[in-house]
Amino acid sequence: MPQVPIAELENHIGKLLGHSPWLDIDQQRVDRFAECTGDHQFIHVDPVKAAQTPFGGTIAHGFLSLSLMPMMMEELLVVPEGTRMGVNYGLDSLRFIQPVRVGSRVRLAVTLLDAYEKNPGQWLLKARAVMEIEGVEKPAFIAETLALCIL
Repeated sequence: MPQVPIAELENHIGKLLGHSPWLDIDQQRVDRFAECTGDHQFIHVDPVKAAQTPFGGTIAHGFLSLSLMPMMMEELLVVPEGTRMGVNYGLDSLRFIQPVRVGSRVRLAVTLLDAYEKNPGQWLLKARAVMEIEGVEKPAFIAETLALCIL
């Protein structure tokens, strides 16, 4: 994650930090996620049966899409200079808006919403993460994510 002097964090609040590269969502990724989680609902893993639904084919698990967020935001989220590690502190909000069809490409847009020193040497960052689906107007999800940076 890019590190910036603490005094400059304020300059990034309210600004789009950028977009991740596009990522292909293929059936193999969805099947592996189903194996890991035990969620084998047909809409995710059975292309023949899923083709009979309004989606016209398999879709990624919502939590699969969400689980890609840390990887996709790695090069975007600015953190205070001197950060030794960052940990997931949770979400303030999350809405799944549009299913991600297998065969789609997605990317993440990240905006820093807030940054403050929660405790000495600990900075809490709040960011809006929007997962865009290539060629689709509505995003897959919008999340307000929290990261705790340990200096």
